[in-house]
Amino acid sequence: MGSSKNMTDLTLADLKKGQQGVIKDVSSAHIPLKLLEMGCLPGNPVELVQVAPFSDPMYLNINGSHLAIRKDTAIHIIIDQVDE
Repeated sequence: MGSSKNMTDLTLADLKKGQQGVIKDVSSAHIPLKLLEMGCLPGNPVELVQVAPFSDPMYLNINGSHLAIRKDTAIHIIIDQVDE
């Protein structure tokens, strides 16, 4: 966990409504411990359920847990694959 982000890496912030992916890496220095405890960990599936007006916060289904996170936090969560 905590590797540097490449320009080609996709993050949670890149997801569009309804898209799914798998968490690849999490920058634990930028992610609140509570999100890690709620399943925001590498290998867990994630889906963008809804986006609030002005794109913040994002409402996600992460490994069966429903979470709302801010976009500035979402950019630190790298995802591996995206399916529509």
